Amino acid sequence: MTLMPLTRPARLRPGARVAVVATSGPVPGERLSAGLDILRGWDLEPVVGAHVLDRHHTLGHLAGTDEDRAGDFQQAWCDPTVSAVLCARGGYGAQRMVDLLDWGALRAAGPKILVGYSDVTTLHEAFAVRMGLATLHGPMVTAAAFVKDAPTQEHLRATLFEPESVRTLGLPTARPLVPGRARGVTLGGCVCMLAADLAAPYARQDLRGGLLMIEDVGEEPYRLDRMLTQLLRAGWLDEVSGIGLGSWAECGLYEEVRAVLLDRLGGLGVPVAEEMGFGHGETSLTVPLGVAGVLDSEAGTLTLDTPALG
Repeated sequence: MTLMPLTRPARLRPGARVAVVATSGPVPGERLSAGLDILRGWDLEPVVGAHVLDRHHTLGHLAGTDEDRAGDFQQAWCDPTVSAVLCARGGYGAQRMVDLLDWGALRAAGPKILVGYSDVTTLHEAFAVRMGLATLHGPMVTAAAFVKDAPTQEHLRATLFEPESVRTLGLPTARPLVPGRARGVTLGGCVCMLAADLAAPYARQDLRGGLLMIEDVGEEPYRLDRMLTQLLRAGWLDEVSGIGLGSWAECGLYEEVRAVLLDRLGGLGVPVAEEMGFGHGETSLTVPLGVAGVLDSEAGTLTLDTPALG
């Protein structure tokens, strides 16, 4: 079945309450304070989850227990006064809490905005499949790009408040890896999380009609090769319409990464745009997931049919 556009949540208004929760790795307190100040400067009222600054007692890569992270997320999403849930950081851990969520209660709470990237890829996929909800692949509240980079901040702010002003995405660095134009519905995130999700409950079976937007961090070229090969062998990429590539921070020399991307993706017969400017780079654009649009690899742009939010 061809992917269809998902339900878009409403845009934010000045004075909106937004929840900040930890779904994955430990949250640096100083960056959290800086990120919250940015949100307040946008006339938002951030509400911080009770366990945001927790650390797991034996597993230092986790922000507290799976149950507490899931509980904070559940409480935030089901709070009728909260309009958006913003993830505090990535790292690892969303896979461990996603199946602890009460999806019936989340659906009953109605559509809201979910923002995050990196490890939050697991939640983006879960919200698309289990709730039919469009989400935002955008910077976390403590991400270096969000705290330090003005274009990153402004792109997220515009997406949240004035989404019609940012319907065309792509940095000047963008260029064709494989030339062409393709229409489809956006989805994606970190390659490692997409590959890890393949056999999980409610995982997508194929990407027919999808514009796959992918990036990653800290994965050497041979590991990227392995993950992409896994997706190819599973038939997951057989019906994609086009592919947009973001950042590959700490993945080694880009020439080597690019060679892997071209080798694994170049034979799919679809347009591929590289260096589009989303993910773990110094500037990180916010990419709506679950929204129809056109990828033009020669122009280096993704143009949405509709604004990301209603």
